[in-house]
Amino acid sequence: MIGSPDLGLGPGTGEWSPRDDFDRVFDAHFAEIHRYVARRLDTDAADDLAAETFLVAFRERERFDAARGGVRPWLYGIATNLLARHRRSEVRRWKALSRTEATGQVDSHENAVAARVAAGQVTGRLAGALAGLAKRDRDVVLLIALGGLAHAEVAAALGIPYGTVASRLNRARKQLRKALGDVNPLKEAGDG
Repeated sequence: MIGSPDLGLGPGTGEWSPRDDFDRVFDAHFAEIHRYVARRLDTDAADDLAAETFLVAFRERERFDAARGGVRPWLYGIATNLLARHRRSEVRRWKALSRTEATGQVDSHENAVAARVAAGQVTGRLAGALAGLAKRDRDVVLLIALGGLAHAEVAAALGIPYGTVASRLNRARKQLRKALGDVNPLKEAGDG
């Protein structure tokens, strides 16, 4: 947890400074960042992007501004910016998951395993709906849903005002509800 004295993140401040032990920051947050990226991409890409997140953080450590938020949202912001580079493939992946679920057919064992692992609890309809969101709205939804970030942390991660997070989340929820026909695909998948 940020601010724990054993993480070297400052004496009870919850912040990290460039002078602190970067290894401790890496150890404290790598698994969490990796999980977030793996949920948005595949595991192989997550390995690379999570590592790149910390490489960027290390290179840019002098630019870290504790006044803008803690190290956790800063790392999520870096990861989200790196994910933006993969936007086209991410959208193609969501659309492919949507088609896979809709047809019920998978051409190979490898594709079946990849679809189950990559999609996690996301059903095809939800994947298609996520693909239809604007990137900025999708980032907010996925930082909250997959990263478990609070609104203030999302604001810090994306460098946007707190109110913008709320408005983007509200807009995305409306679009997702409309695209899904007011049906919760996760509940629907668990029920039937």
